[in-house]
Amino acid sequence: MGTLQESLRGRLRALGFDEVRFARTAPAPAGAGLRAWLDAGYHADMDWMERTSAKRLDTGLVLEGARSVILLGVNYLQGDGGGGESAWARYSLYRDYHDSLKEALRGAGRAIEEVYGAGPGDYRYSVDTGPVLERAWAAKAGVGFIGKNSMLISRRHGNWLFLASILARIDVEPDPPLSRRGEPESVGLLCGKCTRCMDACPTQAFPAPGVVDARRCISYQTIENRGIIPRGMRAAIGNRIYGCDVCLEVCPWNRFAQAGRRLILSARGDIAEIPLGELLGLTRERFAEVFRGTAIKRVKWTGLLRNACVVAGNSGERSLVGALVGLASHESAVVRAHAVWAARRLGADGRLEQAAQSEADPLVLEEYSADVAPAAPEPHAPPCGAA
Repeated sequence: MGTLQESLRGRLRALGFDEVRFARTAPAPAGAGLRAWLDAGYHADMDWMERTSAKRLDTGLVLEGARSVILLGVNYLQGDGGGGESAWARYSLYRDYHDSLKEALRGAGRAIEEVYGAGPGDYRYSVDTGPVLERAWAAKAGVGFIGKNSMLISRRHGNWLFLASILARIDVEPDPPLSRRGEPESVGLLCGKCTRCMDACPTQAFPAPGVVDARRCISYQTIENRGIIPRGMRAAIGNRIYGCDVCLEVCPWNRFAQAGRRLILSARGDIAEIPLGELLGLTRERFAEVFRGTAIKRVKWTGLLRNACVVAGNSGERSLVGALVGLASHESAVVRAHAVWAARRLGADGRLEQAAQSEADPLVLEEYSADVAPAAPEPHAPPCGAA
């Protein structure tokens, strides 16, 4: 490796990035998987994936003349690397990682300019939201491999890496990918015969190893879907308020993971301690106050109330019925629909008569007449963040 490249690697690690790896833009990772995924409709209503597919397959459309990709990983593990089910995806219990990593990426850009003599227009960085196949590039650069859960799995950090990338008009020596018997970059490269992630998925969202059908994914339904969560999926959501980590948590590679340095990240563990009853009573103003600066703000006030209603309906806790009956008259039809389902699941049909009389939305009315299986009683519902 050249001295400039190693100098840059050291500078970026000092900024707080736990993984710093390099790849050349040519040859690019194969794009057939993305095309097949889109053609199958597995992206649900995330139409932006289709609109940006050409850019994802050609870095030159993102940054003309890009010759290198710098892959950066930040370990976000707090505590152990596996274990019980949480109501919140682990990544959400921080200040929004998009904002935190972008602050560090600005420092990374300055390092590129100083080490390579590049200009501000000679690189472009992104965190998750840019049209870059970050997981595919990370596998190509040896940050990890694509697991059967479709996630980037690191031998050092397990499943707990935030990824960022920088496209740059600089020349680097590529870091080698992980390989086994001459088969680099393949899905499930170091998974062996293990299928724990696929088997554990509560909604059977994996039609094939490394392929996620977003329409059946709890993370999609509780975050990206802004409308009605399919009735047949709600019970499987269990206690998950925001996202789902099941296919990550069960991975055996997590046994090697250690808690991250978190030089870049700012923890918000207090979120996991908010009782479900308090979430059901959130006002718009309180939502903004509590979740400002976190990734959870993405679902907006009504989205979080919707998710909380589903969890309440699964809880078996009848003390939540009053809050659900109140939400059956909420200004949002999406919230009303899920509140009605949850209240009926807890056996409170008789308390919904007043709300039903004033209801006109067909999607909500459908919830009043649909068959609903009762939730199992749970005498002492834990805080929604408890394992």
